[in-house]
Amino acid sequence: MNVVAAKLPTFLGGSADLAHSNMTYIKTDGLQDDANRLNRNIQFGVREFAMGTILNGMALHGGLRVYGGTFFVFSDYVKAAVRLSALQGLPVTYVFTHDSIAVGEDGPTHEPVEHLAGLRAMPNLNVFRPADARETQAAWYLAVTSEKTPTALVLTRQNLTVEEGTDFDKVAKGAYVVYENAADFDTILIATGSEVNLAVSAAKELASQGAKVRVVSMPSTDVFDKQDAAYKEEILPNAVRRRVAVEMGATQNWYKYVGLDGAVLGIDTFGASAPAPKVLVEYGFTVENLVKVVQDLK
Repeated sequence: MNVVAAKLPTFLGGSADLAHSNMTYIKTDGLQDDANRLNRNIQFGVREFAMGTILNGMALHGGLRVYGGTFFVFSDYVKAAVRLSALQGLPVTYVFTHDSIAVGEDGPTHEPVEHLAGLRAMPNLNVFRPADARETQAAWYLAVTSEKTPTALVLTRQNLTVEEGTDFDKVAKGAYVVYENAADFDTILIATGSEVNLAVSAAKELASQGAKVRVVSMPSTDVFDKQDAAYKEEILPNAVRRRVAVEMGATQNWYKYVGLDGAVLGIDTFGASAPAPKVLVEYGFTVENLVKVVQDLK
């Protein structure tokens, strides 16, 4: 984000009192106030909906690229404004962090479950859940170059390693192959966000046991759904029906990609309060459990 701010002087925004937690603070600027109107950090206060409506007004004025941030679980508070961004074709960027049960000790009140499904259902909204810094850079680029579509960036709390197979340019397709150990693969793992690392690790374990596996990173289902039939077939061949989707959120959206004969490792209950590693084990987001889910498929 700060790279964008350095190159784009008309880029500004803030957070609903969570700028340092969301990492949505432009480091070269101070807070905007009566004495410093050119500063680009806006202190919206604990007012998510007001933040969204202010951003919409700024976007309607024109000439600016605006963003606002909060915890993902609080996206419900700003959702009506997001809907108006989408309805009016305003390219506002919404930054939603702390995106899963990996929040840990904050517990189920702060652990999103159904939120991804809700935002993905909204027309004319591009939702990106990037796997690492490279995909995040690409998602930011697509957000600030969008003309008529707002963007939701759904980001983790925890640090993530940069995956060997992620690709800046391919994020623009919504989904692409990040790992494959055989051209005649018979199993596809589809993952988003932090779970891409989990899927690749599980695929490598399966490969060590003789399995032939492809891993697809799908940072944006919205963008992937807009691709032509040939590209969709290239990434998710119809002939390969052994599929598992992996995402720390509601499972309902994933059956369109894995089919009724596939499986989804997701969450259809509320979260729990415990250290993040313990929560992930409790909900089955481990290499061992994902390998078992794949092996249990016919």
